Parts: sequence; C-alpha cells; structure tokens
Amino acid sequence: MASSTSNNHAINTKNMFNVRQESCDNVVEQTLKLATYTASKLVEPVVPFNFLEHAGCKRNLSFEEAREKILARGEGSLEEHSEALLVDTGKFTGRCPKDRYIVNAGEAASDVGWGDINRGISEDVFNQVMRGSAERLWGLEEVFVFDGFVGASKGSRKAVRVVTELAWHHHFCTNMFIRPTPEELASFQPDITILNSRYIFEGWKEAGLRSETCVALDLNRGLSVITGTEYSGEMKKGAFSMMNYYLPLQNIMSMHCSATVGKRGDTAIFFGLSGTGKTTLSADTTRFLIGDDEHGWDEEGIFNLEGGCYAKMIDLDPSKEPLIHAAIKKNAILENVVLDRRGYPDYKDISKTENTRGSYPMWHIPNYKPSGTAPPPRNIIFLTCDAFGVLPPVSRLSTQQALYHLVCGYTSKVAGTEMGITEPTPTFSICFGGAFMPLPARAYAELFRSKIEQHGCKVFLVNTGWSGGSYGTGRRMDINTTRAIVAAILDGSIEEAAFSSPDPFFQLCVPLALPGIDPKVLNPRNTWASQEAYEATSRKLMGMYQANWQQFASDPFMAELSRFGPGGDGSP
Repeated sequence: MASSTSNNHAINTKNMFNVRQESCDNVVEQTLKLATYTASKLVEPVVPFNFLEHAGCKRNLSFEEAREKILARGEGSLEEHSEALLVDTGKFTGRCPKDRYIVNAGEAASDVGWGDINRGISEDVFNQVMRGSAERLWGLEEVFVFDGFVGASKGSRKAVRVVTELAWHHHFCTNMFIRPTPEELASFQPDITILNSRYIFEGWKEAGLRSETCVALDLNRGLSVITGTEYSGEMKKGAFSMMNYYLPLQNIMSMHCSATVGKRGDTAIFFGLSGTGKTTLSADTTRFLIGDDEHGWDEEGIFNLEGGCYAKMIDLDPSKEPLIHAAIKKNAILENVVLDRRGYPDYKDISKTENTRGSYPMWHIPNYKPSGTAPPPRNIIFLTCDAFGVLPPVSRLSTQQALYHLVCGYTSKVAGTEMGITEPTPTFSICFGGAFMPLPARAYAELFRSKIEQHGCKVFLVNTGWSGGSYGTGRRMDINTTRAIVAAILDGSIEEAAFSSPDPFFQLCVPLALPGIDPKVLNPRNTWASQEAYEATSRKLMGMYQANWQQFASDPFMAELSRFGPGGDGSP
C-alpha cells in the first residue's frame, strides 16, 4: 500500500455534476473525460449531466411522495396490514460479487489489494458503462436523485448522491443513508456519486467483463455505476466499499459490524457476514442501537455509516426478534417477501429466495441512538456461522488470535445472500466482509490492533452456526443460547468463568460454565455422537484455515499470526 496515504487521497468530486446543461449530443462528447494525475492528486473529472436540472428530476422525495410514485409507476404494492411496501428485485435476489470491479488506475492501483474479489477494470471500460447509464437516465421522463451522507461522524462523513431509474430504489436510499437537513441539502455537493439504472452494456464481452451485469467503483473519482441488476443492496454496499477505502487512509477503522451501547456507555460491536446474526443480536431491548451493519471507529469512538437497517426476513419470528418484526410498518420496504392466503407476509416462504429482506429507517427501532455514535467498544464479538459444527459457541481470543480471526473472517455463507448460494457454504472473508474491503488485509489488521490495544478491548469468537454435527446432521445454534452467551459477555459475568485449556485443533479456550446455558453445549466435542467424526471434521476445518492463510505466507507480519490460528503453536 502506498505510504503517503492520508494526505494524498483528497477526493475532489464537489462539482462532478455541476456542468452547464447542454444538448445531449454535445455533452456526450465530453462525457467522463479521463482524470489526469499531478503530484499524486486527482484533477477533477468531467461528468456529463447535472441531474438536478433534468426536467423530470425528483430530488429527496418524502416517504409519502416516494410511496405514491412507487404505487403509481407499478413498481410495488402495499402490504395492507403493516402498510410496508412490497417490491420484487427481479432475477437477482442477492449481490453479484463476481460482477464487481474497481478501476485499476491512479493511486487506487497501488493501494487496492487486487485478486479474485477486487477485480480490476480499465478507466476506459468504466467510462463506457458510466456514460451509457448516464445517457439512459438523462433520457427518461423521470429521474430520482437522493442526496445524503455516509457516516454519522461529521469529521469523516462523505456526501453521497444516488441517481436512480426506479422510485423504489430512491425510497431504499432514503431509508438506508443518512438524510440531510434542509440547510445541508441547500449547499449539498457530492463526494460520492452512484448511478443505478436498467442500462445494459452490450459490449461487455469485448470489454472482458463476466456478464452484462456490472457493479463498478472508481475510488479515485468517487464514482460508482450499477447496471444489469435491481438488487438494492448493491447501492449501500457500493458506498460501504468506498468508505472501506477512504476511512483507513485517515487512520479510521471501517467495519462490517453492528453496534450497541448500554446505559453505562459500554459499547459492543458484532462483526459478521450476512446471516451470522449481526442485525438480530444488535436488536436488543436492553441496549441502544447504534447500527446493524456498517460502522467506523475514530478517536472519538464508534459511529454508524448508515441511517437505516437492512434485515433478513427469512423465518422472522416476533417472539424471537420482536424489534425487527415491529419495524416492518409504514415506510419499510419488503423485498421478495411472499404473502400468505390471508394477505400477511409469509416469512417462511422461500419460493422466491431465502434472501428476503426488509429495509427501514433507524427510528423504526425504538431504542436507537439518534446521534449514531458511541464511545470506543469495551467488547468485540466475531460472529461465525460454522456449518461444520466444530467451533465452540463462545471462546475468548488473545490479541494475536483476534487479528488472525479478523483476517480469516471464517463463516458459512447463508443461502440466498449471494446469487448461487443455496445452502450454507464455508468461506473465508477478510474482516468478515471481504467483498467490501478494497485494501490489503494487513492494512485493516494493523489498524484494528492499534485500536484494541489502545482501548483494552476484549474480543470473543461466537459461533451462531451448527452444534452436535455438521449441516444436515446437527442443529443450528438456538438463538436464546446465543443471546445468553452475548449477555454474559456484555455484563462481564463471562470474566468470572473458568476456561478450558486450548483445544488441540483450533487453540481456543472455552468457558466451562455460563449462567443459563447447558455446560455440555459449550464444548462442541461433547455434543457430537461420534468422537471420531468430530475429530475428523475438526481436522478438515483446521486444514481449510491453514490453506486459506497460505495467501499471506510471504508477509512476515501475517506469517507470524498463523502461529495463533488452528494448528499453530502459539499460546492464547
């Protein structure tokens, strides 16, 4: 990664759409001229249209106005009991990570950790796709512009403009990003601009893309374009990916996590991929919600990057997730949710997808914290959904173990979250969110280490996956057991427990007893009918950890951390 990071990454996009309105033909000729670099600083690019001057521009509609547009345009319907909006995302019901690209040019070229996840795209191809999307949007009778912010900390937040073809995407942005005040809107200038349209890039094969779907980021110019998919999560994750580039370069940790804070100011954060329990466990009636998915960590503490929540609806049960269930009301959006014969949402119906979703503004959770900020965390919880069923429900991590497991980000992708995932699939994802992390893993690991050492944070690994056997044999960890474990972490009672010696496979120490939990469950070995099968499965997962870490073998810092992972010789 470039050494002169924080001083040379000013994203100069303040006037990217403030060009003089001209005829379409004249403007297209100058569309997206390549930015030039002088002394490692970006010269402001030219972008074709000021969408605020579009004759049919609908900017920052109210919830009521957006709802009326969605219904009038036939983009959705109302669920009459809750008054939530029902929408269908089309053929894509999850993100398309294999169709995600980053412009390989400028300072980003040397900063980004390139590979199977962060795939490069040329500026020329990006410009072609961006130009095609902009032309389509400009030619529509109506275009929807949302102006808002990413980041509750005013010192590091980015102004984001999202231009969409669909009214329900505009509503989604109103739910999910931080809404500006009238004064902020009057002087608004975007740092990040996202275009989301139904444009199809016909030259995708010649350009070397995987398909006609393209989700591309230009980190140097603060631009993103989304085509060929109507899955709304691409917008929020695109902005998140950009923040995961910009914030660490300012010595601010960016995290794929949820966060809550107690009445005594005791903050807890929950890292985890989708489906591991971030949203569920942060919806806690005894604590204040900071956010359910994306956060930053600066010198002041934790801050939310979003203004809403995007929860999985599959098997939503009011007795187990009362806050989330109650949040599905007027101004919420239900994606791909099927209604039963009585006209009520059937959250068990997976005929469309297992990745049914609900988005809603933060204030739908009654105990949310309006500022979106909290002190530095006291406890950090890594959530993993272990489909092998051999990781313990909870284990305490040393600093070195915490860095190792942060980088590994082991879990099982839950069905539906990404296209093609139909059952839990073991995976390793840097920082429990590798699909959104542009920088090399070491950049996040070193920043995380400095934060937890500075604040003396306690770190735990919590398995919300399977127990008593692997997927298909064992059972998913009971949510009430996981809640009891989290409660023991947050109230400090876990510190009073006696812990086991490190196990021979994963070097993890587990509590021997915790209040309200069957001690047998705490040690996964005790839940398996066959000890031979348990050990064989443990060795299999241990080998997967070790094979995954080989990608870091040439880096001495990362190689040293391997001693504290499965099969290593380091002591916790």
